[in-house]
Amino acid sequence: MKKQYLLAPGPTPVPPEVLLAMSAPMIHHRSPDFIPVIQKVRAGLKWLFQTSQEVITVAGSGTAGMEASMTNFLSPGDKVIAVNGGKFGERWLKIAKAYGVTPIEVTVPWGDSVDLSQVEKILAGDPAIKAIYVQASETSTGVWHDIQGLARLTAGREQTILVVDAITALGVVNIPMDQWGIDVLITGSQKALMLPPGLACIAVSEKAWSLSQTAKCPRFYLDLKREKDNILKDSNAWTPAVSLWIGLAKSLEMMQAEGLDKLFARHRLLARATREGVRGFGLSIFARQTPSDALTAIVAPEGFDGEAIYKNLRSQYGITGAGGQDQLKGKVFRVSHMGYADTFDIITAISGIEMVLARMGYKGAPLGSGVAKAQEVLIQG
Repeated sequence: MKKQYLLAPGPTPVPPEVLLAMSAPMIHHRSPDFIPVIQKVRAGLKWLFQTSQEVITVAGSGTAGMEASMTNFLSPGDKVIAVNGGKFGERWLKIAKAYGVTPIEVTVPWGDSVDLSQVEKILAGDPAIKAIYVQASETSTGVWHDIQGLARLTAGREQTILVVDAITALGVVNIPMDQWGIDVLITGSQKALMLPPGLACIAVSEKAWSLSQTAKCPRFYLDLKREKDNILKDSNAWTPAVSLWIGLAKSLEMMQAEGLDKLFARHRLLARATREGVRGFGLSIFARQTPSDALTAIVAPEGFDGEAIYKNLRSQYGITGAGGQDQLKGKVFRVSHMGYADTFDIITAISGIEMVLARMGYKGAPLGSGVAKAQEVLIQG
């Protein structure tokens, strides 16, 4: 028998309490039974997003939220800035081109954070730019972008919105939507929300809602205004993913019991322990600037294949992490520390990495040196 450990950056583990809630008998989404679930989710998401706005929840992956964030606020031919610093930054460009939107690409070297001055210069030179699209946490590289800094750039531009993919950031780090002035904030169920894949949650500012009135990109199922009109009546435009909504109500309840400050502090501690554990074993992390607290991309030692490390973790010890994507394939491997994660998930991850590399012939540091570093951080808190 081999016990399985899910330490991938999505899907992440689902708590037993959430699984139990989702296993209850099915209820009808138009019956009175579902109204308390909707109300609990509405309140919980506003709390998590730190917004007074309604948060729209649709059946679909995080990419559905990304697509909706473009089609609901833009028209073909509109110009937008797309920050491209990884695999998911590239996705903004692909979505824009699919709908005839003109992306102005801000290329960020993988491993770096976006240069605000570069974005500011583009904005200053073109008043017609309608939006900035960016990741908060770039999942492919383990990098955090300066969202608060970008929000300052759009604050005084009434026709320019800031759209943030916080799919691996919301519930991990502090992203106060209203306080910072974020216009569209997106997350997905399978990350820090501790659910199976299948829900996208999107919050929209008043500024962004005003742009939606003139947006001409085609949309039907992902029409956020239609969803908002329904959610205000404790209903849904279409058949919702009922069991996932029930699970979401429970996961939000668990997060609220922990509290935002403790939630962010836990993720910050786990991330720091992971990074120090990795360095303690003689390895390095890929993020050169501002690493994300959601996951860590670890550079494979010279002469070792990151893909082999990732696969051996799973085959030898039942630890599922993730490999590198595109240009990083074979160069890095990734482990998550978000959502339903605690002290011993980090110890398991670092210990497994040490054991796999030792079996592959790595001599960079003695066994246990990374674990010891991680333990020091975790004990100090």
